Amino acid sequence: MSAAVPMPAKYTVAVRALCEFTAKAGDLDLRFTPSPTAQEGIAGHGVVTSRRDDTYEREIALSGDCGPLHVRGRADGYDPARNQLEEIKTFRGDLDRMPANHRALHWAQLKVYGHLLCAARGLARLRLALVYYDVASQKETWLTEDHDAASLRALFEAQCGRFVAWAEQELAHRAARDAQLTALRFPHADFRPGQRELSEAMFKASARSCALLAQAPTGIGKSVGSLFPLLKAAPAHGLDKIFFLAAKTSGRRMALDAIDTVRASAPLLPLRTLELAARNTACEHPDRSCHGESCPLARGFYDRLPAARSAALQEPMLDRAAVRTVALAHDVCPYYLQSELVRWADVIVGDYNYYFDVSAMLYALTVMNDWKVSVLADEAHNMVSRARKMYSAELEHTGLRLLRKTAPQVLRKALDRVHRQWSALEKAQDEDYTGYTALPEKFINALQTAATDIGDYMAENPAWFDADVLAFYFDVLAFTRLAEHFGDHSLFDVTKSGAGTRANSVLCLRNIVPAPFLQPRFAAARSVALFSATLSPWNYYADTLGMPANTAWVDVASPFAAAQLTVHIAGHISTRYQHRDRSLAPIAALMAQQYEDAPGNYLAFFSSFDYLDKAADLFAERHPHVTVWRQPRRMDEAGRDAFLARFTEDSQGIGFAVLGGAFGEGIDLPGARLIGAFIATLGLPQLNPVNERIRERMQAIFGAGYDYTYLYPGLQKVIQAAGRVIRTTTDQGTVHLIDDRFARPDIRALLPAWWHVPA
Repeated sequence: MSAAVPMPAKYTVAVRALCEFTAKAGDLDLRFTPSPTAQEGIAGHGVVTSRRDDTYEREIALSGDCGPLHVRGRADGYDPARNQLEEIKTFRGDLDRMPANHRALHWAQLKVYGHLLCAARGLARLRLALVYYDVASQKETWLTEDHDAASLRALFEAQCGRFVAWAEQELAHRAARDAQLTALRFPHADFRPGQRELSEAMFKASARSCALLAQAPTGIGKSVGSLFPLLKAAPAHGLDKIFFLAAKTSGRRMALDAIDTVRASAPLLPLRTLELAARNTACEHPDRSCHGESCPLARGFYDRLPAARSAALQEPMLDRAAVRTVALAHDVCPYYLQSELVRWADVIVGDYNYYFDVSAMLYALTVMNDWKVSVLADEAHNMVSRARKMYSAELEHTGLRLLRKTAPQVLRKALDRVHRQWSALEKAQDEDYTGYTALPEKFINALQTAATDIGDYMAENPAWFDADVLAFYFDVLAFTRLAEHFGDHSLFDVTKSGAGTRANSVLCLRNIVPAPFLQPRFAAARSVALFSATLSPWNYYADTLGMPANTAWVDVASPFAAAQLTVHIAGHISTRYQHRDRSLAPIAALMAQQYEDAPGNYLAFFSSFDYLDKAADLFAERHPHVTVWRQPRRMDEAGRDAFLARFTEDSQGIGFAVLGGAFGEGIDLPGARLIGAFIATLGLPQLNPVNERIRERMQAIFGAGYDYTYLYPGLQKVIQAAGRVIRTTTDQGTVHLIDDRFARPDIRALLPAWWHVPA
């Protein structure tokens, strides 16, 4: 038994979090009701407070104690002339249709703020006002109650009383967790080569409260090497939570395995680990709506939540299966149970989008609760492309044309206006593709009006439902919200196709530099570490992602020796688009010679499915004795598993795959399962009008247009694919880089330092 550690004197909780814990009751109800956007909500608050006189106080910081609880928050406004404290809520539609449990939660928050204000200012009485502001009509509805200080104090203590037992339990958990983490030892007998260097860099980043870019090769145990130092840092640096984020399921699984390894070495460690599953995989009733009248797991959700929450936190590993088991045992929704458990978990494993997306849950909770968090992003070479998608949006004209014929008559005027402005854009455009330096103001205004009209209509007709209108509405909201942040980091372009009755166009708000969107997320964390085997050159990632100025950089030495990997450059072959047909025969001959010299399992990577099919057809025709299998254009999870199952310790053959696809990264084929790779491409993104516009913008912003658009993203895929060959310190293998450009000094300088590439 470890020595007892004194518990912290106070448990700090936000007013909103306290009330959500104690005052939520009844059904989970996620029926869509048009609500104000974040910008409309902020603007609505501004309108309401601007109507008050000069003595009106805004955003009042309040706090108070009750036993072990320290409760804090910000009240919206106080009118000293009326002695009135206001809680402002924006809405759209019929206020009478607001669920009763929502109204009860609003009153609970306001009454807590009322007590805190009375206590802070010695007030004997106070009027409380819930101010509901309709963003459509710009009208305020006031609901008021008068309270004396004693009654508000009693209400506050009652709320705290329902939470204090839980808070004491959480304080005890935190004390026990930190005591065990302080004594925690590395879970293996020793660090692997490079693993200690990575761990030390992670710990120092947390100590200095800075960001870290870590290039760390495969095979050193990056998951344990990154999680262990942050677990050790948690007590010393006051960390509330660690977020381990990955691009793929395999990365999340490795993080959970790493936690299991740590816990196995420290059986007394009370570490709560939660895996976040996507809604489409966690939902038990995908054919039903998320409300109590439709789904049995939504009915009475908040009434059964306390028991489910308590049971779940007895489980040290809350992976998807464990959460589902607990949820179904208590008849609650697994997906929304996991969302509730985020507040009480120590380590949370999930996808990038949970912290970095525009509506990221983990980021929002971090800001709201003022958590101290450390964020780990695995396989971070994917971050640029993933973040670009998070902050891009597009609309297709064909969908609008169909919608104008089927939408309710009252909406057609707004939709027709969008159509006219859209058609004007198309008519003014001579080329199939055109990029614009500014947004078309009249079109954006038409979109915003359409979104408002659709929202108002749905609010006034809650029983009405049209899937196509709703899908268009969400697309327009995403588009217009991103339009509010349009700048040098984005492109607006129009791509036309077809003619006559088949004419169509796609409008895209294309984010190319995620930095402005990600910077607040980096700033909200105590430390952020992005790590991968391919993060060179570091300035490309630092620039495009908007890493803080004090970001540290570590390039962990590879545990592999140059003698393990033989690298050949086929400098006599060009894989440029115009030379591809000519390249097929020499590529087939090179592959056949390598296979004859060293039979075994190989992967052959090509830049497109068309190139792949031509190469595989010719190779199979000329060398029929060699077993060949290929990646199809469409492949589900079972197909992916079947492709990989062909690589066994005893098999021989060549698997043909597309570079940058399912088999270019994130797969592990050690030993004889894979002894070589052929990479017949530099991996450069396609030369097209979109990429050329991106190149121009990258040149203007960073002065490195070609490198940032084509060269660095391409070579990253090449190095990732080559990295499939050597997975352990005992592996031996061969890589053929097939293209004359690989022989250029500037290209060779970007290849891994531990490779021995012959001149």
